[in-house]
Amino acid sequence: MDKIRNYCIIAHIDHGKSTIADRMMEITGTVEKREMKAQLLDSMELEREKGITIKLAPVTMRWKGYTLNLIDTPGHVDFSYEVSRSLQAVETAVLVVDATQGIQAQTLANVYLALEQDLTIIPVINKVDLPAADVDKVAAQIMNLLGCSREEIIEVSGKTGLNVDKVLDAVISEGPAPSFLGLRSRPLSPQGSSRSSSPCQAPEALRKEALGPSETRALIFDSYFDDYRGVVLYVRIFEGEIRKNAEILMMAAGVKGLALEVGVLTPKMTSRDLLAAGEIGYIVTNLKTTREAKVGDTVTLAKGLVVKEIDGGYEVENTDGEILKPLPGYKNVLPFVYAGFFPVSNDQYKELKEAIEKLSLSDSALRYEPENSPVLGFGLRIGFLGLLHMDIIRERLEREFGLDLIVTNPSTNYEVVMNNGEVREIKSASDLPDASEIREIREPWVKGEIILPKSMIGNVLNLINEKRGHQTNVSYIEDRAVIDFEAPMANLLTDFYDQLKSATSGYASFNYELDGYRAEDLVRVDFLVGGHKMDALSVMTHRSEADAIGREVTKKLKEVIPRQNYEVALQAAIGARIIARETIGAYRKDVTVKIHTGDRDRKAKLLEKQKRGKARMKRFGKIDIPSEAFTVMLKRD
Repeated sequence: MDKIRNYCIIAHIDHGKSTIADRMMEITGTVEKREMKAQLLDSMELEREKGITIKLAPVTMRWKGYTLNLIDTPGHVDFSYEVSRSLQAVETAVLVVDATQGIQAQTLANVYLALEQDLTIIPVINKVDLPAADVDKVAAQIMNLLGCSREEIIEVSGKTGLNVDKVLDAVISEGPAPSFLGLRSRPLSPQGSSRSSSPCQAPEALRKEALGPSETRALIFDSYFDDYRGVVLYVRIFEGEIRKNAEILMMAAGVKGLALEVGVLTPKMTSRDLLAAGEIGYIVTNLKTTREAKVGDTVTLAKGLVVKEIDGGYEVENTDGEILKPLPGYKNVLPFVYAGFFPVSNDQYKELKEAIEKLSLSDSALRYEPENSPVLGFGLRIGFLGLLHMDIIRERLEREFGLDLIVTNPSTNYEVVMNNGEVREIKSASDLPDASEIREIREPWVKGEIILPKSMIGNVLNLINEKRGHQTNVSYIEDRAVIDFEAPMANLLTDFYDQLKSATSGYASFNYELDGYRAEDLVRVDFLVGGHKMDALSVMTHRSEADAIGREVTKKLKEVIPRQNYEVALQAAIGARIIARETIGAYRKDVTVKIHTGDRDRKAKLLEKQKRGKARMKRFGKIDIPSEAFTVMLKRD
């Protein structure tokens, strides 16, 4: 284990994580030059097209007699759960900062995650070869943030490969070798004693206290379903070893399986006879679904173990009757953005459900439940971590599974306190109970952090106030300001990021986390098309904003809903009170075109007949609403 180093690369979006990973694989000879291509670890088509990392990707390299296990992580806030999983499988984090942009919001968020895990941080400034690079300024920001010296910061260029070998050397010299998770989660003082234990307690006793009796333990930090091979697990072995064809047990799920193949990623799957303590690799299992091997579960060898069901979970004992404790897993990631996904043709509903089930197998943040709309038919209400997460899932469903979808306006979840004290969670405005039964409605608020140039603070504070938010603190890192603020989640969902970029000429970066629920004066705004209420268009909003949203959305609907042969009224309403109205004019067919006389009575008779016909059409008419109408909130100016 002394010759193994496990590390990940963390950074803000587009600061060059994947490019540095490419150079590392090239320098160590893991991938031959003729096989090399940009962002090699971004294997998904969407990742390569958008130029972002969506899924974490592990790779094993050899350098100067050491085995280096790297995990490349995403940078966007919506995929921060992928970063947190990676950090728990490694001992070292390489922090990459762009020499032209400096420290950004997600840089800070990832540093805090790494410090929580007590990881060794190696600071790196990337893109030093660019003309706009200001290395000294960015180095001062990093020194201010980490409290490190100027000599500890490595200046590299992921594009040219400059000094990337020094990063590998630093991982070996500065990064610790793997150890038991139980010991790492209880840092030792310089004297070797645990801060929370008596000075005479030995490390072995600490490990026993943290994890119970000694057994093989591996942490699942990612999993996916392969159509040809079944469930594949990415694991970090913390104790013992797992051999090919060994019988394995998932401790949290209580499920047994076989390790049909074990090995490491280079980055192709390279099979081996066994995976030993300290290593990161993959296990091909005979499991049929990843629900049986969830991310964060502990894999151990099943031989000689007894699984007992207790309190809806499982407990594992060895032959001596000692209880085997699983490794600390991951907290469940709960989505807070919801949208309805409906197939254009109801025949595709089964395909949609199967596709979402497949995607949710390797995406622990995805939640879904069936939904039925009178207008759109059968569909699913799906929960996401943010709008980018939603956009990625929508594109994957359309590309990988060939589905034609209607996606409704995204909304967040609300807590409704009934008059009898019962608290209900609703995920869309259409689920809101009758107003007479409600005592109060609570909406989710977020704590946010915006990093921007000092000169642009005024614009951003105005924007936060417009979103019903308020600033809680302003601090400074060199020439940049950090604004801490609180705001309702619903107001940041649609166009906040775009407005922030506009207000700061693209120089601001934004990071947020959920901060509980608060009671507000919220109302449900319904939209009626031709007198028929469209539940899929209903939104929850603050009473003070309801009139403006009603006027804005009816105007947008007027643009996207096609004209009919009769007038169509578009209305916004709170309960029975209409707060906004627009009218889509009828097509006018000139029924008098064939009359060649100037007989006014004949013309009037034909026009009256047309009017009666249009009234009858209006009574029986059914309006086809295009899919753009259901995402009209995303297109707000």
